[in-house]
Amino acid sequence: MRSRAALIAAALRQCQIPVRRILDAGCGIGLLRMPFKEYLPRARYVGLEASEYLCSRYHWVPGSIVDFAPRIPFDLVICYDVLQYLPDEQAARAIANLSRLTRSALYVSALTSEDWRENCDRTRTDRAVHLRPGAWYRRRLNKAFRYLGFGIWVRKNVTAILWEMERP
Repeated sequence: MRSRAALIAAALRQCQIPVRRILDAGCGIGLLRMPFKEYLPRARYVGLEASEYLCSRYHWVPGSIVDFAPRIPFDLVICYDVLQYLPDEQAARAIANLSRLTRSALYVSALTSEDWRENCDRTRTDRAVHLRPGAWYRRRLNKAFRYLGFGIWVRKNVTAILWEMERP
């Protein structure tokens, strides 16, 4: 998680996208909290979690990425290994909601059908998921976001300073 947070922070810094507020949607026990504190020390981290137990134990905000509606959008939203647990309709609604939740950047990771076939260790990977092609996610994300790489997306109305050879 430390290297993931370092990559996200470095990419956004390189693009000159400031991050002051982070939402970690489906944060679980908050494994990204401390790494983001190290790499984005001025940013406030908010964990969003559906589990009442985890919210009680770690003081996260209770809720779902599908319909969470804060008063103010976040600069960076993390949606790490959450979408594959939602049925198609809820996952599509969650992706649409991501554009309302972030004013700037988004990090998305989801187990895809291609990953299941080619990349993951099936003995260590949760099978109780909804496997979809990566194209299913990209088609929905492309409506509001531009892809930067390594799972990082930027809202289309945000200026990300990239040199030509840095573009995907």
